[in-house]
Amino acid sequence: MRTRSAWVAVSATLVLAGAVALPAACGSTPAGSSAQSGVSSAALSAPVRLATDRSRRSAAVVASGGAAAPYNYAPSVVLDGGSYRMWWCSQLPDVGTPGDDVLTASSAALDGPFGQATAAFHGSGTGFDAVHTCDPSVLKVKGTYYLYYTGSAGDLAHGNAIGLATSQDGITWQRRGDEPVVVPSLETRRDNAYGVGQPSALYLDGWFYLMFTDTTAKAAGWNGAGQFVLRSPDPSFATGTQQLTASGFTPTPTGRSDGTPRAVSIVDAFSADWMWVDALDAFAVAHEADGRGTVVTFWNRDFTAHPYAEVVLDGPWQEGPGLVRRADGHAPASADDPCDRVPVDLVRAVRQASAPTDLMHFGVDLTGVGGCRSPATLDGFAMPAPDRTVVLVVDGHLVHVDRRSVADQLAAAVLDTPVDGLDSLPVVAAVSPGAAAVHAPDRPYALLLDGKLWPVGSARAVQFNSSPVSEVSDEEWDGMPKGSDLSLFGRGRM
Repeated sequence: MRTRSAWVAVSATLVLAGAVALPAACGSTPAGSSAQSGVSSAALSAPVRLATDRSRRSAAVVASGGAAAPYNYAPSVVLDGGSYRMWWCSQLPDVGTPGDDVLTASSAALDGPFGQATAAFHGSGTGFDAVHTCDPSVLKVKGTYYLYYTGSAGDLAHGNAIGLATSQDGITWQRRGDEPVVVPSLETRRDNAYGVGQPSALYLDGWFYLMFTDTTAKAAGWNGAGQFVLRSPDPSFATGTQQLTASGFTPTPTGRSDGTPRAVSIVDAFSADWMWVDALDAFAVAHEADGRGTVVTFWNRDFTAHPYAEVVLDGPWQEGPGLVRRADGHAPASADDPCDRVPVDLVRAVRQASAPTDLMHFGVDLTGVGGCRSPATLDGFAMPAPDRTVVLVVDGHLVHVDRRSVADQLAAAVLDTPVDGLDSLPVVAAVSPGAAAVHAPDRPYALLLDGKLWPVGSARAVQFNSSPVSEVSDEEWDGMPKGSDLSLFGRGRM
């Protein structure tokens, strides 16, 4: 098991390294992204205090590798296809190379029970992640799952690095090359020789964002604490990579994740997680603080200001939180009040054994957020249209769905009445009864709409739509143009 001295005595000071105030982001922008013009002087000086209610916690441990697993921590929790899927760090006997494994299980409810845990990923036996794979962060973008993880070849000084694997089902993973996607910067040598790891990824406006620990970075604290940010349109961070610096997001000299000093940290902590909250137009960064539980710190889009005051989810903890997120790393919308509530739920280890263990659920609702001012808040929600069809909000656009039964499969919820202003959104596709569908052996079902594949997950939505299915190879499926992923929100999954 890897040395974990990096994760003790965590500081929770909420400052930029060197008290730097960051200007607006710069650099090229992928198609579909949007610019943010900065914040008002009032926002800079007075973060809004959010009201909260519905505080909750599980009565018992919600997930475990069983009696044979000596520890369970660092979960990544995704609301995917109407169920909760969790990946976390543990170790099972007789699974690949002895060392940290990534386990997975799923449940219909956050308080469990999460089913029998299985080892989804483990040490490769050779290379940078020969022995340990830990700290998973899972995304799903356009039907593909991405697993960012900490890998190491053993308990070596600065031996941790961040790797990437991909999957079509979140269970069977393929490494993306033999090299890590992020390595230690080695700018500073400290007593804490952990290196780089504890990744957390999300997808926003065409960019893959990656937050991570680097105990060798210039801006890390005396004990190595700090969270650094990269973004790239390339999930491997091999091209087009930008790093958050004192001048905003700046292209790296090589286009890869290296080559630029890591001089700005967004929170003084280890083992943090984050998500994009559409209703607040802000990043929410969850990290642990001694004696306080989990602190959620908010940053605006350009990391120039804290638009909202921190929120604390108190209670016992031993190791970093895993926020409950949509599959793209965004905050789930409230099923009963998507306009005015944002649920903030997380899972964290609460007991120290040989390493942190006992994963429990904690949560609270943010209230009065006025989220429907942003159409993105309603992503995944459906509602009646004037022509008696149903419209589904996807990526800030509308998809017309003729049959309510199909909308029930695709949507997080179907509202009884439309939201004001929805008719201003462009219609990008229509799901008509009998629309053609495509399936491949290791790929999800997808509807073929205007020459593009729109993944819907399981066969149920296809069946309810009376869609004829064409079987193709995985390679043919991958080669077809893609629309938005319609399996992110509803009950459909492979």
